[in-house]
Amino acid sequence: MLLVISFIACTISTIQSYPTKQSHVPYFHKGRPKGGFLGDPYIDPRQNFKAAEPQWYTQQLNHFDDQDTRTWQQKYYVNATQFGENGPVFLMIGGEGPLSARWVGVGSMVEMAKEHKALVLALEHRYYGDSHPTSDTSVENLKYLSSEQALADLATFRASMVEQFALSDKNKWISFGGSYPGALSAWFRYKYPHLVHGAVASSAPINAQTDFPEYLEVSTDSLGTQECKDSVQAATTSVEKYVQTEAGRKMLTDLFHLCEPLSDDPNDISQFTSSMAGNFFGVIQYNKDNRAFEGATGTNITVDTLCNIMSLPIFGDEMHRYAKINEIMMETYKQTCISPNYKKFIEEMKVIDWKSVEGGRQWTYQTCTEFGYYQSSDSKSQVYGTTFPLSFWTKQCVDIFGANFNETSINRAVDWTNDNYGGYNMNQPRIVFPNGSIDPWHALSFTDDHKDMIAVFIKGTAHCANMYPSSEDDSQELQDARQKIHDLVGKWLQEE
Repeated sequence: MLLVISFIACTISTIQSYPTKQSHVPYFHKGRPKGGFLGDPYIDPRQNFKAAEPQWYTQQLNHFDDQDTRTWQQKYYVNATQFGENGPVFLMIGGEGPLSARWVGVGSMVEMAKEHKALVLALEHRYYGDSHPTSDTSVENLKYLSSEQALADLATFRASMVEQFALSDKNKWISFGGSYPGALSAWFRYKYPHLVHGAVASSAPINAQTDFPEYLEVSTDSLGTQECKDSVQAATTSVEKYVQTEAGRKMLTDLFHLCEPLSDDPNDISQFTSSMAGNFFGVIQYNKDNRAFEGATGTNITVDTLCNIMSLPIFGDEMHRYAKINEIMMETYKQTCISPNYKKFIEEMKVIDWKSVEGGRQWTYQTCTEFGYYQSSDSKSQVYGTTFPLSFWTKQCVDIFGANFNETSINRAVDWTNDNYGGYNMNQPRIVFPNGSIDPWHALSFTDDHKDMIAVFIKGTAHCANMYPSSEDDSQELQDARQKIHDLVGKWLQEE
């Protein structure tokens, strides 16, 4: 207990409410941290690491209209230091955030590349990071943002790299990706099997789903002890009681360091309560991953940290402990307050200037037009409250992008995504699906072998844990999983 109290004392500084400027988009929104699902891999400061320089590929804007000749510049990275003449090509697929040069220099893919003398490439996803296909992110321009266009980007990029490096059929291609890019990795192999020999699809949400209450269910199970679950349940129940009165909302405004007074607008209440639950989701999703803790100060907070705080009466009742965790996360991510204002959140998400967005608008567009993945509070088998139902998430599509992006159109888009890629019915040899047992996203992936595809379900690990550099603190389960994936890739490279 003393250790936990000491940690908190070192972490929390004076936090003041009502600053003059604050983002109204939560740091952890729809399961996505700012910067994207896949964080940068951790690099030991003692390591003499030199990042690869960005390179640029002239990419087509619209792969599905031969009359459209517009092009744009797409960022990619190369590591050819260990590449042998007949070595394979390992392709890291970028996703819904900036692509880090670190991924061609460290991590489990790079370790495999050294053994197999592979050429290592990484391609940033269109509309994220520095890869800007259009002048802005207006709805008219976002129509070129889709997983299908991204897969076609990979196909044309591959053709260019074959020419640039004088590759032949002897140079087998293996794709890698984590989270949404994990799904892209699997879909690249599924839709373009003549171009990619095998695929590693880590933490890949392979099944599109409008309502995704299982996210909260797994996040509840991942808390571990019943005591921790009961404490969180008691906290969220108290919060839902206090939001019903003006005096209660004023108390919550002060206790949780809100930027503006919490109103009785149901959307503001949902914005507030989902942000507080997001404090837990962000920790659970990346628990003990060996990643660089983006934007953070101090120690990587774990589920154990959260549950220890939720058990300490020194901070008051369960709701006050819940608020203490909010303070820790605010300090960790250098936030001065939390905005509960839904209208201001929508206004910020409607900004279309590249300089004013960091990917949240684009990812929200993809959830509205392809995937859903909305982490609603509609399940009774979870402890995070009842105040952010599916309707709260689908309403955002309409409010940000227009009336045509309604729940009916979202459901149609989700159905088409599963029809297009197969969902749980997809099948293609030489695809492996690594997933962590405490990662909520495993609920939309394969956790058991399916037809010709292999699942690696890793007990006790979180989102994309197998992709990060190895650590002496890695569990035996994680070490064994990395070795199994390593062996599978080696086996694939021997197959025609």
